[in-house]
Amino acid sequence: MVNPVHSNAPEDDPERPEEVTGPLESAKSETPEPGIYESRRGRSSRDDSDESESGKKPTKKKMSFWKELPILIVVALVLVFLIQQFLARVYVIPSGSMEETLHGCPGCQGDRILVEKVTYYFTDPAPGDVIVFKGPGPWVQNEFAGERSDNAFVRFFEQLGSVIGLAPPDEKDFVKRVIAVGGQTVRGDADGKVYVDDKVLNEPYVYWEGGAPNGDQQFEPVTVPPGTLWVMGDNRNNSSDSRKQGNTRLEGVVPVSDVIGKAQVIVLPPGRWGGIPDPNPQALASAPAWQQGIPLGAGVLLAWPVLWTSRRVGRAVVSPFKGSDRK
Repeated sequence: MVNPVHSNAPEDDPERPEEVTGPLESAKSETPEPGIYESRRGRSSRDDSDESESGKKPTKKKMSFWKELPILIVVALVLVFLIQQFLARVYVIPSGSMEETLHGCPGCQGDRILVEKVTYYFTDPAPGDVIVFKGPGPWVQNEFAGERSDNAFVRFFEQLGSVIGLAPPDEKDFVKRVIAVGGQTVRGDADGKVYVDDKVLNEPYVYWEGGAPNGDQQFEPVTVPPGTLWVMGDNRNNSSDSRKQGNTRLEGVVPVSDVIGKAQVIVLPPGRWGGIPDPNPQALASAPAWQQGIPLGAGVLLAWPVLWTSRRVGRAVVSPFKGSDRK
C-alpha cells in the first residue's frame, strides 16, 4: 500500500542542497568575495604603511624653479602692464615750468611723480589739478621727449620697456595745472594776475622766476571750448602753456581726452617725498578770507550734538544687555 504524498511536503531531492534561511544566510550574502576582500585589505595596509613611514600623505611633485621662472616673469609683466595702463604710472618730466611745485630745472634732479588714472574715470579734471597729458598737435614746443635708438632691434626693446614702465614713454607728455574748464572765460593782466569769469584767482602755488612777473603775462580773454582745459605752469615766467601754444589762443587748449591722469605724489628723490598740492584757485577766490573758515566753524559747532546723540544711542543699545547680565 502506497501512502499518498502531501502537497505541502518538500520534495525528496538529494542533489539540491537544503535551503538555509535566517540570520546566518544574510550574513553570508553580505560577506565580500575573498579575492576582493584581500585586495582591498592589501591596498589599505600598503597605504597605511606609506603614511606611517613618511608621517604624511604623499604629495605631488612640485614644478622645478627654472620651469616656474618664465611663468612668473610673464605674469609680473602682465600685471605691470595692467597697472600702468589703467591704475597709475610713474613719470619723469624734467620741466622747469612747474617750479617750485615740481623740480625739473636744468642741472637738478627731476622729480618722479606718481600719476593715477582712476580719478578721471569718474570725474573730469577740475581747476587746481596738476595733470599729465599727451601734447596736442598745436603744442609744437615739447619740454620732454623720449629718445629712441635708430637701431630697429634696440628700438623694439625700448618700446617694450615703455609699455611696462621700464623706459620713458615715446610720447610728448606735459605736466601743467588746470586753470579753467570748458565754458569759462580766462584772461591775464600785466601784473601776473589771472581772471576766470572776471574773478581774480588766488594762486599760492605760483613761482616767479627772477622775483617778479615779466612782461609776457598779459593775454586777451579766451572762452574755453567745452571738453577742453586751459592749463598753465606754476613758474609763470618760464612756462610754454596754453597762452603760447599754437597760432591762436584757442589752439592752446587741451582736450580732456588727452589727459593721462592726475599727478598725486612725488616718489623720487626721497628727500622730496610727499603729495602734490592742488588747491582750487577759483574756490579760494570766490569767497572772502573770513568765509573760508565757515566749514571749520560749522564742524566745531556740529561736533558736540553729534557726540551727544551718539552717546545716547549707545546707552540705549547697551542698557538691555546690562540688565540681562545682572539677572
